[in-house]
Amino acid sequence: MSEEFEIRNKVAESGLINFDLATLVPKGTRKGIDLKDFLFMEMILKEKDFREKVAAINTEEYEDTYIYIYNSADAIVPLWAYFVLTAKLTSVAKKIVFGSREDLEVILMHNAVQTYDFEEMRGKRVLVKGCSDKEIPENAYIELVEQLQPLVKSLMFGEACSNVPILKN
Repeated sequence: MSEEFEIRNKVAESGLINFDLATLVPKGTRKGIDLKDFLFMEMILKEKDFREKVAAINTEEYEDTYIYIYNSADAIVPLWAYFVLTAKLTSVAKKIVFGSREDLEVILMHNAVQTYDFEEMRGKRVLVKGCSDKEIPENAYIELVEQLQPLVKSLMFGEACSNVPILKN
């Protein structure tokens, strides 16, 4: 058999845009600060001691990092304490949030999705990649659909060989 076979990439020819939400994950180090380490006996906030511990923070450790502040102690911490700690680190950190590492990731992805320019996808068929080597908060997919729905011709989720249709405009 001497038939010629042409190898064609039908996915590339289809005009389908593959979009990987993982490309929006901000790069950088994430660091947590536990307020329990600033409390007397991990229970009580003494203003003078607290301010001294905050003043002693080496801000170079937090240069260009994403910081999440949390409290693992069963202690009530006044809101001004978060102000003091944040004021110390704002000039060096990329972003500071209150909550868990997961809360930080949700906020970072929210900002990334809200500020990304999706205009190149206007009127196109878009396939959002289903598998990623990075952990993507579920909320980022919800926000992505909100952003893409008024723009795209069609939206699918998964892989080119096996996808789930989400919407058609």
